[in-house]
Amino acid sequence: MNNLKKIQNFYFVGIGGIGMSALARYFKMQGRNVFGYDKTPSDLTDELKAEGIPVNFIDAISEIPEMIKASEETQIVFTPAIPKQSNILNYFFDNGFSVIKRAELLGEVAKNTLCLAVAGTHGKTTTSAILGHLLAECNMPVTAFLGGIAENYNSNFIYRGNKITVVEADEFDRSFLRLKPDIACVTSMDADHLDIYGTAGELENAFRAFADLVTEESNVLIKNNLPLDGMTVAVATTADYEAQNVRIENGNYVFNLKTPTITLHDLTFRLPGHHNLCNAIMALGMAILAGSPTDCLPNALASFTGVKRRFSYKIKTEKLVLIDDYAHHPTEIDALFQAVDEMYPKDHKQIVFQPHLFSRTRDFAEGFAKSLSQFDEVVLLDIYPAREEPMQGITSEWLLNMVSSENKKLVFKSALPEILLQSKCRIKLLVGAGDIGAEVSKITKIVKDEA
Repeated sequence: MNNLKKIQNFYFVGIGGIGMSALARYFKMQGRNVFGYDKTPSDLTDELKAEGIPVNFIDAISEIPEMIKASEETQIVFTPAIPKQSNILNYFFDNGFSVIKRAELLGEVAKNTLCLAVAGTHGKTTTSAILGHLLAECNMPVTAFLGGIAENYNSNFIYRGNKITVVEADEFDRSFLRLKPDIACVTSMDADHLDIYGTAGELENAFRAFADLVTEESNVLIKNNLPLDGMTVAVATTADYEAQNVRIENGNYVFNLKTPTITLHDLTFRLPGHHNLCNAIMALGMAILAGSPTDCLPNALASFTGVKRRFSYKIKTEKLVLIDDYAHHPTEIDALFQAVDEMYPKDHKQIVFQPHLFSRTRDFAEGFAKSLSQFDEVVLLDIYPAREEPMQGITSEWLLNMVSSENKKLVFKSALPEILLQSKCRIKLLVGAGDIGAEVSKITKIVKDEA
């Protein structure tokens, strides 16, 4: 790629993606000329345009700004989610432009900083958002690129300086191996992305290679029982970094944090679920390793309010609790159930789930069925295809037949408000990584007005 310092113009192909938009914001803030293309408008692209970043939604060469076409000081950045037949992307490839993947650019940005990399098949976004928030609240010079919208900032980008970089180390297409982390964590290693890796063993090998990128083993934090070398993290189980004396007070976790060097007492954490508490321990450990003063960490953690679409309360009343969550793997749905059941043990629970990817639904069908069957009512939407073509026999109806819950149904998105209003379950969850997220605000308004 070009020398980052000399590049004046950036064009992001797929700029509306959560990771791409954070990088676009970073370079806009650096005073560079930033442009982009995406298939459809979204809240994120609206925000980018409001921040002065032009976004085009027509896949045509004529829509590329002349400044981009004419300048040699131009860097093209793309995401693998962009179809290979994209006219804009192929124009750049065919005409000798410097074209790189998002992960490569992220690696370049982080290269000359203290790089804190958060990896794992689940938990990356919440952990990196907590970590970025802790460092920002403790006045550390941090730039954080997040895979979700941190509610404290209403953004996927935190900037307090450029000496420390927090990045999500994405295992998809092995892009996390492009990073050079100084401190890293691995939150989980459940089988996923088997369309890329083929086997769970190959996925494990990739995570092992990622952990080996860190020079000091003491700077690698791993969830307890993962087959990696590093410092262990656990909740109420013996580990190097451990949450002890965990209890719930006023709907929040309160706990002590034991580390190899100190113990912090009576920390408060707002997010429910042991998986989220483990994410918080990871973030606290990484912040300490990065040199954060420990006296500011309790208040910083207590002030963290969460990430949008990660156990996000949309309605919370005596009659109705509506929760929005990004879970799209059986392990994540299990964690979601544990969290909601711990908070509301006596209430009936309804889940609306949109499966994400035909391959993931096929590979983990039994796991999905078992996870979903824990809920009192199960509502499925059609599979969200994302980058995939349909697969013979792999449908939501096929998955629904495996679910053991008696109260289950397959519906269209348009029917969701009515389905939610008809249900007698007090706790209702809207779950999935597809376009169900775009429906949440509309559904919430209808349900709130008519409930």
